[in-house]
Formats: sequence, C-alpha cells, structure tokens
Amino acid sequence: MPAAKSKSSAPKVVPTQDPHRVKLDKERNLETAIGKEVRGFRKAKRITVKELAAQTGLSIGMLSKIENGITSPSLTTLQLLANALGIPVTALFRGFEEQREAVHTKAGEGVDMIREGTRAGHQYQLLGHIGTNASGIVSEPYLITLDDASDEFPTFQHDGLEFIYILEGQVKYRHGRNHYHLRPGDTLFFDADAPHGPEELIELPIRFLSVISYRNASGTPEN
Repeated sequence: MPAAKSKSSAPKVVPTQDPHRVKLDKERNLETAIGKEVRGFRKAKRITVKELAAQTGLSIGMLSKIENGITSPSLTTLQLLANALGIPVTALFRGFEEQREAVHTKAGEGVDMIREGTRAGHQYQLLGHIGTNASGIVSEPYLITLDDASDEFPTFQHDGLEFIYILEGQVKYRHGRNHYHLRPGDTLFFDADAPHGPEELIELPIRFLSVISYRNASGTPEN
C-alpha cells in the first residue's frame, strides 16, 4: 500500500468550477440557449462559421453574435440556420426548454441490480439514475454490500471514473498495481480503466458507496 501523503505535503487542488455558483439570468435566457444549439449543431456537422455564413447569407459577425447569445435572431434567421444545418427549427429551442432532472430515492428503496460483481457475492443497489442530459455525463450511484468472506473477486475494468466511500467494515482494495486498506470514512477516487476491485475482505460486513461516471456516448460500464 502506498504511503499516504501528509496534509502538509499534499498538493493544493483548485476546482475548475465553483459548485456553489449561481447562473446569471443572461446565461439562462433564450438567446444564449439558441446560440449554444447553433454552435453545437454546426460543430457536429464540421461546418465553419464562414461556411455557415455562406450557406445562410448571414454575415460572420451576425453568426458570431447569435452563437454567443448577444443578439435575438428573427424567425426568418432561425429558419435559414435550421435549413442549413438540416434540423427542424424547434431543435434550436431544445436547450431552453430542456428540463433538469432530480431523482429522490428513500432509504431502503434502491433498486437491486444483477451485474458482473453479483456473481462474486456483491450486492448492488442502484440509488438513482439520470440518462441522457445536458452535461453529456452519466453517473451511477450504488450502495454495495460484501458479506461473504469465501467469495473470489473478479478484476473490474471499464470506462470512466469511479469514487468509493467506505461506510462499514474494512477492505483491501486494489487499483492497478497499488493496494489500499480502506476503513469507514475512507475514500478512493480513480480512473476505472485500470484493473480494480476488492483484494481482501478484512472486516465484515462491508458497505460502501460507489459512484461511476462516464461519457454518455461511451456506453454503460460493466461494473
């Protein structure tokens, strides 16, 4: 097990975004939503601003203002853009109308899942799931219970990132070539593309939260 870094020697991590930030009204308005959709469809079709300007008869400056939400395009302009991008006009309003989901799972009401790990005695409870969303990221939170010391554990490996938080018991958990003795309150956050999984069940029962996150386009991971 690698030696843990002391608080004094640990590098300072600066978050890339403020989780408590409140979006301004400007960021939620219709012009901004339309601009994001225009830019997204244009890039998806690998069309440059100059090429889109030529196809629509709009100036490069006007297109830039539309994509940045600075101006409110007319319905005629939206129709020109939609025709050039090969989409219905309504698709440009998708971001403005899109609902943001939340999933509330009460205690004991998680969905029991049968996954690869269950064959080795893992008990999975899915605590919530939101599929396709504006972020393009899918997260799967699980409550996992290990209660059979005789189990043999497979090595898991899948796309995305995984975060585990130990609630009860102790386990030696492997990630790549490293091993970590995890106790209640300990966490492990790692690239799930490296082989990982429980190596030794030290104190039973063991319960921990596991949150797996991956890009929606990459498909569902196997663990």
